[in-house]
Amino acid sequence: MDLLLLLFSAIWYILPAYIANAVPCILGGGRPVDFGKNFFDGYRLIGNGVTYRGTFFGILFGIITGILQHFIVILYMDPESAFNYGLSGYIILSFLLATGALFGDMLGSFIKRRFKLNQGQSAPLLDQITFIVFALLFAYPFYPLPINTIILLLVISPLIHLSSNIVAYKLHLKKVWW
Repeated sequence: MDLLLLLFSAIWYILPAYIANAVPCILGGGRPVDFGKNFFDGYRLIGNGVTYRGTFFGILFGIITGILQHFIVILYMDPESAFNYGLSGYIILSFLLATGALFGDMLGSFIKRRFKLNQGQSAPLLDQITFIVFALLFAYPFYPLPINTIILLLVISPLIHLSSNIVAYKLHLKKVWW
């Protein structure tokens, strides 16, 4: 598989996770998933940045992305291609990727609080990689990827995440660029 096809395949597969991770920045807010509670160390469990609304819309838009991917495959690509998981397959895969991504983001926030980092403080790699790792962990048992695709995603995702955060910051959708 040439590098360009590998890159396209990797991004196509993980796209619902990327979308799910980005949407709460735009449509989030409201009640935090930790209900404002503190852990036994006295610091917040997760913080105000992870909300029920953001989680709901992240998963919803992740699934919508998967549904759109299905129709793109049917309409514009070879329906016999490796990209055709079928509609139900795309719904399940995108749900797993989106849920895993948001769980990973929550876990990253939990870890940051344990290190006494406030919401918005930078934690290099933790901020950029936990959502991808957990998206892959949630989806892999049902939709496995070759190891070279996983490695590629682990390498490019921090760069894509950082780039998209810079764009969101410039558009005033985020308070910090990381």
